[in-house]
Amino acid sequence: MPDLQPVFLFSLPRSGSTLLQRLLGAHPHIATVSEPWVLLPMCYSMRSSGLFSEYNHQFYYRAWKDFVRQLPEGEKGYREALRAFALDLYGRVSPPGARYFLDKTPRYHLIAGDIMRLFPEGKFIFLWRNPLAVTASIMNTWAEGRWNLHVFRIDLFKGLATLAETARKAGDGAFFLRYEDLVLHPEEQMAALCRYLDVSFDPALLQDFSGVRLTGQMGDRWGTAEYQEVSARSLDRWQQQGMNPLRRAWMRRYVRWIGDHRLAVMGYDERELMRQLDATPRTMRRLGSDLVRMGRHVLQPWVEPHIVRDKWRRRRQPAEVVAHA
Repeated sequence: MPDLQPVFLFSLPRSGSTLLQRLLGAHPHIATVSEPWVLLPMCYSMRSSGLFSEYNHQFYYRAWKDFVRQLPEGEKGYREALRAFALDLYGRVSPPGARYFLDKTPRYHLIAGDIMRLFPEGKFIFLWRNPLAVTASIMNTWAEGRWNLHVFRIDLFKGLATLAETARKAGDGAFFLRYEDLVLHPEEQMAALCRYLDVSFDPALLQDFSGVRLTGQMGDRWGTAEYQEVSARSLDRWQQQGMNPLRRAWMRRYVRWIGDHRLAVMGYDERELMRQLDATPRTMRRLGSDLVRMGRHVLQPWVEPHIVRDKWRRRRQPAEVVAHA
């Protein structure tokens, strides 16, 4: 399918990306599947760090640079081959007649700039959501309200910083959308997005999306089951739950870390976020639990639990327990 054009939806997790994906997936000219993730190892193959492997990625990177020097067009030729490979995969999962393939993978926030260079003909959607609502939704969705933000440090910090910087550089070549605007004014926002994609807009998309089923282990199964219509009822949910002093202090530091320059790119204001934070009910609920779990937030970057867990599972095979690099 040589004429298939890729569309990439960039966001942090719990920002409404699955809702937007289903809305776009209801369009007859847009194909999509749950969360491909295929471009992450492809783009990281061109990086000297950030990846741990049994084969020793640092050795790989040195060999890769040697190999790329032998290509007639160097790294440009390598990127063109990766681009052709990805487009072939997208075409294989797209039905006949599709004009676009929509790839929605939350951790593409780490490689958004790489993707934009890899697909100069692509379309790029940046979806933002109030960062305080994002953190609350992460805890409610994956930890039943308990503190778990240490697990998502890569998203909340490096991911957000990388995405904001990429969005700042993207300019008119991308489409920017806030989750709040999408659920409050769905017809207006979807019409504007369809104009960006140069496809027709039909208000029926706002009902037909409920029939879009995204199978697979990744993705928002909770939201897909709960929301069969575009609704704004989740907007203020995070403010109604209350916040203990530890969480309130962490959130204030987080908003300050994001800073006005990034928030301006995202379409938010630091003073307004602080006002919303101050307006949340005060509670002592989960104070002790948060104190213990926040300790993990400090240790997480140094311990790398997934690597330790992998080594522990193979402890009975000493010859295979090797250093990751």
